[in-house]
Amino acid sequence: MYYLYILRCSDSTLYTGITTDLDRRIKEHNSSDKGAKYTRSRSPVVLIYSETYSTRSEASKREYAIKKMSRQDKLKLVS
Repeated sequence: MYYLYILRCSDSTLYTGITTDLDRRIKEHNSSDKGAKYTRSRSPVVLIYSETYSTRSEASKREYAIKKMSRQDKLKLVS
């Protein structure tokens, strides 16, 4: 199972990613060198949205589509 997720960073920016273990990945973003470079300087991060997919390919395609969205469209999606 793959998860697509959107995080709200401490500076109110949004970060989108995919993972197989959502809890572990959020902990990594908040307190580990394994977190994304983008979120390291913007922690703590908070999970605001997630979707599940059966394959990495599906999750990656959705991640790409969301990353192309405007901030306003992303906020509409998560509300």
